Amino acid sequence: MRVTLLSYTRDAERLCASAAHSCYSNKGASELMEEWDEAKGKRWLGSPLASGHHSVIEHASYTFSIEGCSRSMSHQLVRHRIASYSQLSQRYVSMKDAEYVTPASIAADPELERRYRELMGRIWDEYRFLSQKVPAEDARYVLPNACTTNITVTMNARELWHFFELRTCRRAQTEIREVADEMLRLARGASPLIFKNAGPPCVSRGKCPEGKMSCGKPRTELKQ
Repeated sequence: MRVTLLSYTRDAERLCASAAHSCYSNKGASELMEEWDEAKGKRWLGSPLASGHHSVIEHASYTFSIEGCSRSMSHQLVRHRIASYSQLSQRYVSMKDAEYVTPASIAADPELERRYRELMGRIWDEYRFLSQKVPAEDARYVLPNACTTNITVTMNARELWHFFELRTCRRAQTEIREVADEMLRLARGASPLIFKNAGPPCVSRGKCPEGKMSCGKPRTELKQ
């Protein structure tokens, strides 16, 4: 699996900080952008983010390519509705070669891995047989959640914050947590001020809201 940051709003921190400060200044964002420097940016943006006023970072957007992930993971990803997605079509792209994700818990056990691999082989045998008899969009019904896919996703910074709170949590499913961790790393590299405190609630809020469902292990390694 590979995660790539394809594009993002240039000067995102300058833009969002100026937009945020324009709420408290008689100057417009265009003038404030000319005055912006890193020290002002930390003040102008740090205060609203610390107060939970994340609407000001909606002005910045980030586009990622996620390649070689499972359809199981992509189905979880698209539940985040404030986003734009473009995904590999199983109707128009040949799926005749068996490409699938093997969860680490299965790969760790030789017997489970053998049974899993044999099952995948049988599934693709049936898919290839069916695809000779019926349209590809019908043959694909037998393909598993493990089937690999590629998906492009664009989110604004506020939705990314929400995504990171849910999906970098230890309680998130392993594959989407790995995707979210890498997306967070890339987003921080592009906009360190915006995403400085992004992560699961134990990082972003300093406490876990899960109650008795909490894992009890704050992800301190994600703190910047």
